[in-house]
This record gives sequence, structure tokens and C-alpha cells, in this order.
Amino acid sequence: MTETARVTTFESRSRADAVREWALAHWFALGVAGVTAVAAAFLLHQLMAWPPHEDETLALFVGRNSASGVIEQVTRERGGAPLHFIIAWGVAHLGFGLGGLRYVSAAFALASLPLIALLGRRLVGPLPALVATVLVAASWGFLFHGVYGRMYSLFLFLSAATFLALLRALDRGGRGPWALWVAATLLCVSAHPYGALVLAVQLAYILVARRDRLRSAAWSFGAVAVLGIPFWITDLVLAGRFDVGVGSGSVDKLGGPWEIARYLARSAGDFSSGWWPVLAAVLVLAAIGFVTAGREARLLVAAAVLVPTLAFSAARLGGSASPESRHLIFVLPLFAVLVAVGLLRVTSRAPVLAVLAVSALVFAEVAWAWHRTSPLFEWEPDARQAARAEAESFLATTSLPDDILFGYEPLYLGAWERARDFPRTVLPRADHRLALRTLERHAPALGRGVWVLDASERNNVRPRLEIEALAPKPAEAFETRAFGPFLVLRTRDPVGSIDRYLGFAASAMVVGRSLGIGDADINLLTIERADRIQRGYGASRRLRSDTSR
Repeated sequence: MTETARVTTFESRSRADAVREWALAHWFALGVAGVTAVAAAFLLHQLMAWPPHEDETLALFVGRNSASGVIEQVTRERGGAPLHFIIAWGVAHLGFGLGGLRYVSAAFALASLPLIALLGRRLVGPLPALVATVLVAASWGFLFHGVYGRMYSLFLFLSAATFLALLRALDRGGRGPWALWVAATLLCVSAHPYGALVLAVQLAYILVARRDRLRSAAWSFGAVAVLGIPFWITDLVLAGRFDVGVGSGSVDKLGGPWEIARYLARSAGDFSSGWWPVLAAVLVLAAIGFVTAGREARLLVAAAVLVPTLAFSAARLGGSASPESRHLIFVLPLFAVLVAVGLLRVTSRAPVLAVLAVSALVFAEVAWAWHRTSPLFEWEPDARQAARAEAESFLATTSLPDDILFGYEPLYLGAWERARDFPRTVLPRADHRLALRTLERHAPALGRGVWVLDASERNNVRPRLEIEALAPKPAEAFETRAFGPFLVLRTRDPVGSIDRYLGFAASAMVVGRSLGIGDADINLLTIERADRIQRGYGASRRLRSDTSR
């Protein structure tokens, strides 16, 4: 070998050694970046796989208003998550539609992964933190809400940010770290009503684990309490709409310890894998992780589980307010941290076994996500996509600005994306008071009534891709068009009065019930309750299908 060749070989080895040393020094950041890149590839590729949903339609239709109109509607009528609706307002006015809203969800989901990794490293160290990040990225809770155009990936991101900011403020003290925590927490409570639970969890943690910082924390919690008043008001508006409170007096969907335990188990399943043998193993790993982790991590996780449990025990939940696993998405990072610590503890003497165990758990998580929401992986059936496009085009080209839409049907969203002057008046199908107020605002100049029945919904008696073109009574008053599983019902003439609209709406829902549409009974109940208030009746009565009143 010549001298030149030896020098070249030496330089190549030196560069390789330097790269290897750099990679070893930055393995945590590289691992997190790799997990985020894989998650990004999936979310962006599958962004539009899941069919449009009524809650995404709701956000964008509210976002069609002016900024002041959005704020007024959220704070006075709807309640809920102001930040989410402001983001939807931006997406709607930039003309991005559903795709833009889902890109925002994907962006916040992906941005949450580095925060989760940093939170895990702060609590239990880099290796368990990296494993926890992998487990979060493969879970149904992350994958589904990464493409779902609602507020849950935003809530995940902001809750992780506020936990990190809290730990930093407790470590360092001072105005700067606490001001950062206040800002992150205000954003968190503006993103979801359950942000109040995040705040309560953190207060409980400080009271138990960091009473040495209680005085400095009190000023910051006070600032959040005062500055967050607009958000507490919106939460109260939402609670009033769905009859949520404390104590007895309504339908309680978490009526006791057993129901709460089942709810927590379902949430753990959606954060890992919901099949009971896998879930049982995961819960054992989480228990081992809880015992193994340091005091700080144990107390924070205990607060994150016990505070919501106590809140649900005291809560009175109306029939439409049943909590789902998504409402506890802020617990997902902490749960994954415990599982990661337990898994690494069990396999500490066999690194190969650890890799196999993580791989098996990731496989089980993805399989559960596929089982839980198969269209997220398989896409919407071609026949349904084609029928949906045809129905959207029909609505876009034949609707009038004063038409009255019932429910935030996804077909309306597609029609609006095709025709920006698509009708704006939508009656919520699960809130009879708000539906009636909406009718009263537009009476007596009420336009044509429009209803959509979808035979392919999973909650139907028999989901199918074709629907019969049945006409409500009186048939001569309605225009009826079927598009695959979608049946569009529309009155031929403006309904004029509230009474006539409610009568026509009842007839449309009677047809839906006869076709086995799962939501028809709920919708009919909304119409009946609105009718009782409109007519001043206190007792329950059934609406007559006859619309000649």
C-alpha cells in the first residue's frame, strides 16, 4: 500500500470514528428524531385516509365566521375550546379546508414527541424516555388524533409543554420560568376544557411533593386563575349545554368505582393495546415502572391518575357528556413512561429481549389502532368516496344561501369546499336549545330544510353502502336524492316558520329511523325537545309527522 493510500485510509477511519463518536454522544436526539420522522411519514401519508367527521365540519363551519363572531359563538353559545376554534378560523379563512385542519393536527402531534421525550428524560432518564416516545408514537391515541382535525393533538402538545415548564419552574424558581409556565398553562386550558384537570394535577403534585415552592407557585396559580377567567366561562357554557355538574341529579355515565375503573382501563388500552391479555401485561409493566421510578415521577403520575378519578367520582355527567379516552390524552406520556421503565426493568439483563419486547408491544399497539379505526389504515371504500364526491357536488351546485342545514354533516364540508357561498346556517343535532335559538334568529325567513342520512355509519342497525331513496311525508313537499349510502332530503320550498321546519325535520328523522340510521332517534329527540319549548309544553309529547300545522 502506498503512502498516499495509507493516509487516505487513515483519514477515512478518522472521519468514521468521529461520526460514530458524534452519534454516540447524540444518540438520544437522533433516536427522537428518527421516531418523529417515522411518525411523520405515516401521518402525512394517511392524513386523508379516515373519512371526514362531523366534529371537523363543526370546527370549520364555526371558523367561517369573523374572528369576533367565532369568539362570541364559542364564549356565549357553544363553549369548549377557544384556541381550537381560532385555529379553525385561520384555516377556513386561508381557504385550506379539511386538509389544512388535519395538517395542523399532524403538526402538533409530531411536535409533541420531542416534548414527551424531554419530559421522560427529566423524570426517568434518556433510555426509558426514548422507549416511551416510541410507545406513544405507535399508540392509537397518538396516530388517530394526529390526523383527526380536532383539538386533541394540540391538547397533547400543550399539556406536555406545561408539565415541562412546571418542572423547570420548580427546579429554577424565578419570574422567567414561572411566567413561561403561566403562558403554557393558559394556552393549555384554552385548548380543551380538561386543561382544568391538568392544572389540578399540577397543584396536587406541588402540595404533595414540592411544598418548598408553594409560596412562589401560589402567585403563578393565582395569575392563571384570574387570566383564565374567559376560559372558565366557556367551560361553564359547555357544561351547561350538556348538563355537567357536581353531585346527583342527572344521567351519570361514570356512576361508581367500577365504571370509573373500566373507563381508565379503556383509556389505558387506547394508549397501548386494548386486547385484554396485552393490556394486562402492559398494566403489570406500568405497575413495575411505578414502583421502580423515582419519587418525582411516582408522585406526578399518581396525581395525574388520582385527580381525574376523584373528579369523575364527584361529577354529574349528562347523557351527551360521557368521557372518552381522548379526554385523558394528557396522561398518555406519563403512562408510556411508566410502561417503558417497567419494560426495561424486567429485561435489564437481556438487551436483546428488551428490543424484542418493545417491538412486540409496538406491533400490538399498531394492530389495536388498525382494529379500533380500520379506515385510518385501509382508507375509505372507493364506492363511498365516489358517492360522497357526487353528493357534495350536488349540494354545492343546487343549494341556496338561506337553506337550513341539520347537523354538521361531512357532506356539507365537501360542498362548502366546492362552493364558498354554501349555506352557513346549521342546527346542532344534539342541543335542542341551541338549535331552537338558531331557528329563532333566522325566523320568519327560514329557507329550505336540508337533512342527510348516512347508511354506512358504524352505529347504524345494518351499515351498508347503498340506501333506499325513501321520501318523507308528505312526499310532494320533499326532494329526495340517493348517492350510494347517502340520502339527501330537502324541502322543495322555504319552510317559512319554525313550526313547519320542526314538522318537516321530524318527518325526515322518521324516515331515518325506518332505514335503521343510528342517530335518527337522537336527532328526533332534539327536534321534539325544541318543539316542546317552542310551543310552551312542559310535558313530553311526540311530534306528529303531519306537517300541515
